[in-house]
Amino acid sequence: MLKVTKTKLDEVLIVEPKVFGDSRGYFFESYNKERFQEAGIEADFIQDNESFSSYGVLRGLHFQKMPYTQAKLVRVIQGEVLDVAVDIREGSPTYGEHVAVKLSAENKRQLYVPRGFAHGFAVLSEEVIFAYKCDNYYHPEADGGIKFDDESLNIDWLIPAKKMILSEKDKIQPLLKDVSVFNINDELS
Repeated sequence: MLKVTKTKLDEVLIVEPKVFGDSRGYFFESYNKERFQEAGIEADFIQDNESFSSYGVLRGLHFQKMPYTQAKLVRVIQGEVLDVAVDIREGSPTYGEHVAVKLSAENKRQLYVPRGFAHGFAVLSEEVIFAYKCDNYYHPEADGGIKFDDESLNIDWLIPAKKMILSEKDKIQPLLKDVSVFNINDELS
C-alpha cells in the first residue's frame, strides 16, 4: 500500500511506501507500476539513474526540453537531501513556485516530479546515494536548467552558500524569467 500526499503543487507528489521491518532489517517495494497507477502516477519509467554526492553538493535545477521531457521518481538510498521541484510551465497558476521536501534513507519518502517541472537537490548528510526513475531517455541536446539561487524562486537550500558545491554548468544557468520552454497547454507526455 502506498501513501500518496499532494504538495502545494498538485502534480508533485510525495510517495511513502509501506515498510515492513523486524530485527533483521526492512523490506519495501520502491516501485510497483500497478500500485503507482492506482495512485494516479501514470508515468512509464524506462531509465534508472543513481548518483553519489557529499555534503554541500547541489545538483540542479535541471529539466529536459521538448520533445524529450521527463517525469522523475526520486529517492534516497543512503543519507539525506533537500529535494526541490519548480513549476516552469508558463500560464500555470503555480508557475515559478516550488516544493522542497526532505528525502532520506530513514524516511524512505519518494518525490514524483512530473514533466514541465525543474528538479534539483542539495545534500544535507555527509554522503548521499540518490536514485532517479525517468520516463524518457536522457538527451544531452535537450538539457535545460535554471539558476539554483534565482531570487524569484526564493529557495532555501538549507546549506550555507560558502559550503555549496556546484558544477560549472549549474553556476551559470539562466534565471527563470529568461527560460521559456513549457506552456501549461503544451502536451508534455
